Formats: sequence, C-alpha cells, structure tokens
Amino acid sequence: MIVGKEINLRTVRERDVDELFELFSLVEDRGDFDAFNLPSEFNLKKRIKENGMWEEDFGTLLITDKQDRLIGDITYFKGLKYADGYEIGYRLYRRADRGKGYMTEALKLFSAFLFSIKPIRRLQVNMFSENIASRRIAEKCGYTHEGTMRQTVFCRGKYYDLELFSLMREECSDLPKLLRECRMEE
Repeated sequence: MIVGKEINLRTVRERDVDELFELFSLVEDRGDFDAFNLPSEFNLKKRIKENGMWEEDFGTLLITDKQDRLIGDITYFKGLKYADGYEIGYRLYRRADRGKGYMTEALKLFSAFLFSIKPIRRLQVNMFSENIASRRIAEKCGYTHEGTMRQTVFCRGKYYDLELFSLMREECSDLPKLLRECRMEE
C-alpha cells in the first residue's frame, strides 16, 4: 500500500469485486467524459481472481480514503507498444468526491511509484480537450502539454479531441521524498 496524506493507493482484492461492480455500473455518477460502457461482472471477477488487475504492462490501484472507502482507481497501461513508457488513466467513482484533491495526490504518488519500479523515461495522460479538471490535475502534478490529437475518441454521440500531457522521469518527484512529505504533513 502507498500511504499518502489524504488517500491511500492499494491493490485490488477479491473482496472488492461486488462493490467495484456496483461503482462501475453507476452511469449517473460518471463524469461527463467517461464512456457509458457497462462492465461484465463475470469478466471483472475473472480479472481480479486471475491477477488482481496487476500485470507487467497493465495495472490498477484503488484510491481509498483513510477508512478504506473506495474513492476511485488509477491505471497504467501500454498505450503504444513501440513507445517507451506508459499511459495513465484515472477516475473517481462518485461526484461527491470531486474537487477535494484526491486525484492530484493519487497521480503524484502513482507517477513516482511507476518511475521507481519501471525502467521507463516517460508517462503520459490523455484527456478530452473540454475536461478542464483533468487538465488541472495533470498540470499540478508536473505534466507538460505536448499537443492535441484531433477527433480521436467517439463518446456519447460525438468525436472529441484529446490533449496529450507527459511527465519525464527527471521531472517527477522521488517516491521516498513524497512519502516523507506526506508523513510530515500529518
């Protein structure tokens, strides 16, 4: 478990399956830029049972509050097989948890964690151009805007541009330093 100031990041456990399925299925609580894809309970249970949603080039950690309430998740994956590094995706499960700094803390910790365990040069985050909140999160975490991918994703009946942000290894805070700072602020 990665212990932050306001949140913790932890692996997915089998006992999380039912709650995760319910949270993934709450279409009305999804953000404006989250697709309406509904999960398969069978496939979710299978993935969690097989590997806990953690593999060599793909992994998900749950974002929890200090009482272990599920707030959201953060995932890394190989966006382009030929490119160095990983893409990161993140989401909060409930509208009530927005604007509290949870995702900013999660992205900072997760980025530092990935650089500490993977021999990679870069991480990247892609977001809809209209997703101002996600853009602010990336910028607060030191990610730099690299460009716009025009008309890249079809979601909720229309095509959206994606903004590409990246963080290089040397631009990221050291994980032990971040964890010390979290402990000092408590």
